[in-house]
Amino acid sequence: MQNVLANVAVSVSELKKNPSAVVSGAKGAPVAVLNHNKVMAYMVPAETFEALMEYLDDQALAEIVRSRAHEKGVKVSLDEL
Repeated sequence: MQNVLANVAVSVSELKKNPSAVVSGAKGAPVAVLNHNKVMAYMVPAETFEALMEYLDDQALAEIVRSRAHEKGVKVSLDEL
């Protein structure tokens, strides 16, 4: 059985009828969109999606930092430029 990772779930047909009502009714929470009783997508507010993308970017940068932590630095002088 598939897990539904949201407290709010709607069918595709319900979403098509009144998407604004679904979004406002969720009050900022994620919404699972069901097709034949299976989750086909999750809907989140734009602010949540943007924050998630920033978080994932931060995690990718942190991984680069961790992977380079053992590298030796190179001394640079601005006068040489």
